[in-house]
Amino acid sequence: MTFVVTENCIKCKYTDCVDVCPVDCFHEGPNFLVIDPDECIDCTLCEPECPAEAIHAEDELPEGQEQFLELNKELSKIWPTITEVKGGLDDADEWNGKKDKLKFLQR
Repeated sequence: MTFVVTENCIKCKYTDCVDVCPVDCFHEGPNFLVIDPDECIDCTLCEPECPAEAIHAEDELPEGQEQFLELNKELSKIWPTITEVKGGLDDADEWNGKKDKLKFLQR
């Protein structure tokens, strides 16, 4: 099993989760993070660290967020690994909790 970064991370990109990951499976895009499902060891450490509550176990994805499993897999292959905490995006707090953000995902 793996953990999946879902829609609420888009335009927030808090990186608190990166700091606790023991296997460096997070990858960074312009306005979103993803988890490489082949590297995730299901340790559960990242999930409670996400201020946006955007990380979920693959078998507990919220309804309508299922496509993010494949998106994490796809983007983790092309985006660089992130291993250090950075500040969230400047307007992250304004975007946290907004719906229908997939259209704003920058690849």
